[in-house]
Amino acid sequence: MFLGMLTGVTAQAAPAANCPGHPDAIGTSRTLVVDPRQYPLIGTMQYAKTLPLEDHEVVLTFDDGPLPKYSNQILDILAAHCAKATFFLVGRQANANPEGVRKMRDAGHTIATHTQNHPGNMNRLSIDGAKKEIEDGIASITSALADGTAPSPFFRIPGLGRSDVIEAYAEAKGLQIWSADFPADDWRPVSSQRVYDLAMQRLEAKGKGILLLHDIQARTVAALPRILSDLKARGYRLVHVVPATADRPATPTEPSQWQLHPISEQVATSRWPKIPNFAYTATAALPAPALSDSDWRNTAPADRVQRRALRDALWSRQVTLVLDPPALPVPAPGVFKLPESIRVTMLYSPPSARKVEPTAPAAHEVSAKQAARPAKHAKHGGKGAAKHAQVKPAKKVRMAGLKKR
Repeated sequence: MFLGMLTGVTAQAAPAANCPGHPDAIGTSRTLVVDPRQYPLIGTMQYAKTLPLEDHEVVLTFDDGPLPKYSNQILDILAAHCAKATFFLVGRQANANPEGVRKMRDAGHTIATHTQNHPGNMNRLSIDGAKKEIEDGIASITSALADGTAPSPFFRIPGLGRSDVIEAYAEAKGLQIWSADFPADDWRPVSSQRVYDLAMQRLEAKGKGILLLHDIQARTVAALPRILSDLKARGYRLVHVVPATADRPATPTEPSQWQLHPISEQVATSRWPKIPNFAYTATAALPAPALSDSDWRNTAPADRVQRRALRDALWSRQVTLVLDPPALPVPAPGVFKLPESIRVTMLYSPPSARKVEPTAPAAHEVSAKQAARPAKHAKHGGKGAAKHAQVKPAKKVRMAGLKKR
């Protein structure tokens, strides 16, 4: 453990030792050489791959320059820390300030491109418009360099407005499109403190990666010295990225290193067998049916016959399998025969025979009650008693039948 700590301190101290007069400088820990054609899309803000960085390694990038008022201050701050960065320059800015482009190159920074006019709707441009923006930007920066060399084949889309057309064209030209791993939002109207906070918070969350800044903002100029000082205090290291050439081969890397957080070998899925990369034989594609084959609105007999013939030729017929149904045993004749002793005889009686007559005791009780009523009223005497003493015969209830309509 102590040896690892000593090695880390030595690695951090070495870049600072190469920055005379600035003992607190973070320096540049190493130079990473990449082949743009190997991984043409990098930056986890939009893509699956990013630069092959170790833990606590950071790449500084700046967009939209050169703008003398602020770009020169950014260059002075980087020089005080012996820090190297990548500048994505706008062609129109390079035409207006070619000295600034050469100043960045002479300081040892990587010069990259960021279109000619920085269109905000890059992903909505036509293919011809997008090509012109990219090519004109490269031409303007090449002219500003004035030494017969072209900028590095690194390209960043304005506003990170990616599209399949732009990516395909850039890859065909051998350009590597850079997104970023985390921004500091310094293009927004925020304070320099906010720029610093976002840069450090997002870096701590990811542990390494490409930092996106802008060298045309006063807030970036104010926040950068503190960002560099805290990067060193927290054990981060700066990495300078350059393109591979015939005389400078790419740094050897493994595919897993181009992932921000590669799967550890401790995880079981990383050891699962991979799908073999080979071609199967005899894999002729079946002809696809035409769209008109499914046009149900065309009911002409001749067309229907033609469609049926074409369908039978292109697709295999559906075969219906006829299977013998299972034969069930025939029930024996004696299954439904009942023994003579338990036969049930069903008797039928007409509806008129089902009328229920009142029983004699019930009729007697009703007569007794009616007889008792006059006697009860007679005790009080008078005409009322005599009147109530008369028992009125019960009225016959006439049942209305259904009238035939």
